[in-house]
Amino acid sequence: MLRVPTIEGVIDRRILVNFRIEPDRVADILPDPLRPQLVRGFAIGGICLIRLRKIRPNGWPAVTGLRSDNAAHRVAVEWDDNGQVSTGVYIPRRDTSSTVNTLFGGRLFPGTHHRAAFTCDESDDRLAVSMRSRDGVGSISFEGRVARRWPTDSVFVTVDAASAFFRKGSIGFSPKRDTSDLEAVHLETVDWRVTPLDVLNVASSFFGDPDRFPPGCVKLDNALLMRDIPHCWHERQPLCVCSDGHEPCA
Repeated sequence: MLRVPTIEGVIDRRILVNFRIEPDRVADILPDPLRPQLVRGFAIGGICLIRLRKIRPNGWPAVTGLRSDNAAHRVAVEWDDNGQVSTGVYIPRRDTSSTVNTLFGGRLFPGTHHRAAFTCDESDDRLAVSMRSRDGVGSISFEGRVARRWPTDSVFVTVDAASAFFRKGSIGFSPKRDTSDLEAVHLETVDWRVTPLDVLNVASSFFGDPDRFPPGCVKLDNALLMRDIPHCWHERQPLCVCSDGHEPCA
């Protein structure tokens, strides 16, 4: 497979809506060796609604960059790596407005993407974003506004604690196209700034599926907003499914 080692661009806008989930419900959907990363006894899952601009291979002029709206369902995970615990996220599904991402994701660069339509209505302090995939499987709707205070019932004591948690989980694993292996990509940000959001409405086809998550086991915890963040995506070594379990690919 051809590989683009580094993709650079700008995170125009990124919304992270995060849920606290009963750990056993998350463990059932994670491939080995990934396991839920717990915070105060809860697994952490969520949705990411991210608009990217100036996306291009490292070193290419910004004028050649692409723009796209993208969505991902995520679960915070950890795994053992050479005797130490590493952290990241497992991404069972990605959706995108970009034809390029759909055609080349999982081939030229990590991340299989499904084509989707996005509707966005945004101002400085209020955001409404919805997504529906063309295959009818994935859907997300979100409405929120910039918050003045952090929710008192969050498993994270402060917004800074939440920010540090999600910044550390910068490696994303997702199923490879046509195999059971896991491909990996690392998000590197030049700057990292988050603002808390009040969630007015949120719905997710993944976390709202009662067969996967029975009523009551998924609860909204918090939401964060990022804007105008230069970044790079680096391809990382995948995890291969072998007869004795998962191990890094040679």
